[in-house]
Amino acid sequence: MDLTRVISSSAVLATLMFSTTLFSQTPGYFKDIFSDGGVNLTSNMYMDAIELLGLSVEYFATSDVVTQTEVMISDEMDTNGHLLYPDGAPRFRMIYTHGGTAGNHGYSLGEIGRDRVRTFYANGGSYAGSCAGAYIASLHYEETGLHPPYYHIWPGRTHSTGILDSYTGHHIPADSPLLDYFDFGNDFYIANVRHNGGCWARENLDFPSNTEVLTRYDAHQLSLDMHQKASTWAYKPDTTQGRIVVTWSHPETAWAGERLNMMQAILLYALDGVGNPTVKASLENGESRTMDLYAEDSLPAYTRIGDKQYHHFTISLPPGTSDLNIELDVEAGFAFNLYANPGSFAFEDSALYESLNGGTNHILNISPEESGLWFIGVECATTVDDFYYSYSGQTEVLNGVGYDITATWNTVGVDGRMASPSSFALYPNYPNPFNPSTSINYELPGTGWVSLIVYDINGRETARIIDEPAIGGSHSVTWLAQDQYGKSLEAGIYLYEMNFTGSRGEQFREVRKFTLLK
Repeated sequence: MDLTRVISSSAVLATLMFSTTLFSQTPGYFKDIFSDGGVNLTSNMYMDAIELLGLSVEYFATSDVVTQTEVMISDEMDTNGHLLYPDGAPRFRMIYTHGGTAGNHGYSLGEIGRDRVRTFYANGGSYAGSCAGAYIASLHYEETGLHPPYYHIWPGRTHSTGILDSYTGHHIPADSPLLDYFDFGNDFYIANVRHNGGCWARENLDFPSNTEVLTRYDAHQLSLDMHQKASTWAYKPDTTQGRIVVTWSHPETAWAGERLNMMQAILLYALDGVGNPTVKASLENGESRTMDLYAEDSLPAYTRIGDKQYHHFTISLPPGTSDLNIELDVEAGFAFNLYANPGSFAFEDSALYESLNGGTNHILNISPEESGLWFIGVECATTVDDFYYSYSGQTEVLNGVGYDITATWNTVGVDGRMASPSSFALYPNYPNPFNPSTSINYELPGTGWVSLIVYDINGRETARIIDEPAIGGSHSVTWLAQDQYGKSLEAGIYLYEMNFTGSRGEQFREVRKFTLLK
């Protein structure tokens, strides 16, 4: 045993105490970090920076392509790969990729494996990497083109320093988000971080927008070309995707001091940038929605639910709603929970109403005090073991558990009879911004003719979602961001206009704005 290490490690006790008060398992993710030490990467089975923060982690270390394929791509139990739930949502808050040989690692994964990582990131999971883990996140190194075996999730190019088996300092800009986690001795400097073939980037040419510089090289004794160049940076283009944080040196090998804090801050900033929760669908009054498709069916809006995952739905309650009833029926042998909350996502720690019996049938009977948008949360409480190859309980949960969910509500007028909405209302769409679909809820005071038209920012009609007779009541429509010919629209800001002409000639009009992401 290294006595020096034991003694010095006491100096990081404050870090441990600090972290355990901040971090617990995030709802919707089985673990915090998937530590990728796959083929052609450094196969570390322990990282001080992760363990001392008290984060949940799954270390993956293998030199075998078959094993890597089974975990990161698919096997007979889980056709969607270990990184993703059946509907494509991330199982982890973040992937961390070690150093090694980036191109060879990408080749060993193949296009399907690389696409798993892209899907993970696009659907809200964050990404961090050191050296090779940073290379493989980018488009290419050096000047032009795409490097085929790379992930291409950071859309920029890098330039090799050519510096091997050395050490370099890192200056911390005064506005660096890393300073939100540690003070680094208050001198804005981290000394003697191991460096072995890492990169730099020319910010005037190679940096995409939304890229933040977190540290800069102090390398005047090694290379004037890389001195003061960006050495660690972050990228998060929108709220739906995760955050990428990469560094070109090797702070992950540190076990104490400012180098350890550097790696911890990189992990924390990436973890804090996970994408927002998403909504499966908007439920109509009396609708029974069956979630019974497997990963390979390619209809994520109707896929089964994975281990420790949440599915979220919305309902639009009209004014005067007296009773709200939500029923959940689940396949036998699996534990589920049901939540409801007005105005925001319904997780275990935030929902106003809950059914926690863990059984296969749940009913929530609610007398709502609020109208408007409500969120329904469905949680599969079945868990898996600590190791990728040793799942416990029902293995079918790996590719999802089927269930039915039904929402019904009654709206009562002043005379006690069922009432329709007394006024016209067009609610904000959800989600917004969105990709690839969004739900629009509206209320009509009676029978008539309704139209819902989408215009681009220049006022040109791009889609006519609704143009038909209508009855009074609450309604919802889902738009797939397509024009009237079924062609997908370009990203941008659009306007949606609803016009309603009642049977007695009364007219209503309202316009709202939404943003389509790509």
